Parts: sequence; structure tokens; C-alpha cells
Amino acid sequence: MAMSIQEMVREFMKTSTPTVSDALDRLQIRGGCHGLAPIVQGKKIVGPAFTVKYVPIGEEKGTVGDYIDDVGLGEVIVLDNGGRTDCTVWGDILTYVAASKGIAGTIIDGVCRDVDGIRGMDYPMFSRGQYMVTGKDRVMVQSVNQTVSIANVQVRQGDLIMADDSGVLVIPHNRAEEVLAVALQIEEAEQRILADLKNGATVAEARKTHKYNELQRAQVNKGVSV
Repeated sequence: MAMSIQEMVREFMKTSTPTVSDALDRLQIRGGCHGLAPIVQGKKIVGPAFTVKYVPIGEEKGTVGDYIDDVGLGEVIVLDNGGRTDCTVWGDILTYVAASKGIAGTIIDGVCRDVDGIRGMDYPMFSRGQYMVTGKDRVMVQSVNQTVSIANVQVRQGDLIMADDSGVLVIPHNRAEEVLAVALQIEEAEQRILADLKNGATVAEARKTHKYNELQRAQVNKGVSV
């Protein structure tokens, strides 16, 4: 029986982005979002993506943040602002609403502002940094819950987003259970390695015994990657 979203979220929360990143590597899935880092340290989130795509304004000047009324409990807001760092798409008002609604966190391929408010509300925010200039009259929402790109990684509505102090990952929803199973195998192997080291083994011995250098490598069976 397939796991529910809630079950997968709980299980991924028991792992870490480095472990899941190794699982994605083994399965040859590109998921690491280079350049995105936490604004608030010590936060860890896993949840389905609610995607928003921004474009520069033209003759048409649309809205910036009204989408938040439709974001559900436990979802992760994923904002594709094309990596722009010259104007923000997130501030203290959106932070207040998101925290009040129980939204899991926000990922921005771009920057945020009102960092003092974000930290004061202890809200999970991951971005390319911070900059005070507003996105109003500079960018507008083009689409909601359509496919976007975050740090050159595709994100679809419902894909699982995982983020902690080590960074941000995208886990395709149709392969989440497979990724989880491999991540748990890798975590178990790493725990065995640590146990051997604590019992006096050398790094070389532990690495050889548990094939440490191969944990993240794609496995090949009859010429087909699995």
C-alpha cells in the first residue's frame, strides 16, 4: 500500500538533506538546490510544494502575494523569482500569514526582506539572501501551482521539499517512496560505520567493510540504472 503524504513527511523528517541527497544521487535524480540557505538556523521542514512563478512586470502589473490565501496546512511555498537578488518577493506580512496558517516554510529562488520579522516569528525561510527593495511594481505572479524552476531544479505541485541547515532538496512526488527507502538504507550503513569507528576500527577499515564510497553511486544491473 502506498504511503500517504503525511506518512512520507514524518519519515523524511527522521533523515537529513545530506542522506537524502546521497539517495537522489544513487537514483540519478537531480534534487539539490545550489545557493539556497536558511535565514533562520536550526529549522527543518518537509512538505508538498505549492509553487508560484514570478515574471517582470510590463504593461500589465499584477499581484505579488495574494496566492497565500490558497496555501494549505503543512505545504511549502516555493517561489520562482528567477534567482533575482535585486528585489524581494517575501516580507513580514506574508511571514505573519504563513506562520498563522501553519504553512511549513518558504523557499525562494531569490531574496526576502524583513529578516528581523522572519527571525522573530521563527519562520522557516530558505533563499539566496536578503535585500530590502520591494518586488511590487517590479515583478508579478505569472502562475500558481504550475511547474517552476528553483536553482535550475524542476519543481511540480506536490513534489516534496526538504530543507535544513545543510540546504534545500526537491524530491519528485512520484519517486518519493523509492528515495525514502534508499535514504534509510544509506543512513543504516552510515550508522554501522560510526559504530565500527567507535569500536576502534580505522576509517579505511570501516569504509571498505561498508562500501562507504559507493553509498551514493548509481547501481547498475544488466546495463540499466536502478
